[in-house]
Amino acid sequence: MSSIGIPGLILILVLALVLFGPKKLPELGRAVGHTLKEFKNATRSLTSDDEDDDEEKKRKELASKEASAKTTPVVTEKEAAERERIEREVREKMERERLEKEIREKLEIERLQMEKEQKNA
Repeated sequence: MSSIGIPGLILILVLALVLFGPKKLPELGRAVGHTLKEFKNATRSLTSDDEDDDEEKKRKELASKEASAKTTPVVTEKEAAERERIEREVREKMERERLEKEIREKLEIERLQMEKEQKNA
């Protein structure tokens, strides 16, 4: 297989200039550019359509699994224990946050009282 190379490319450009003329050559170049751009977009959309189809299938499978899981509430002991552990952690966190809020409020009240005492003194 031989490549065109620089001399072959120059020969092709000279032939195009002679055949189409200097006025039509820019139009021809634009048309070729638009054609290549459309071809590129078409191939890109075809490949993205394939990817979209794959993602859609995965979403449908996941939705069907979730639906079947909702209709048949079979919970193993391990899942139940894990759920209880998570619920306990959430309750503990909420309790900690409530206590921290109370402590902050008490500290703020004490700070304000000390400022009043200092102003009065």
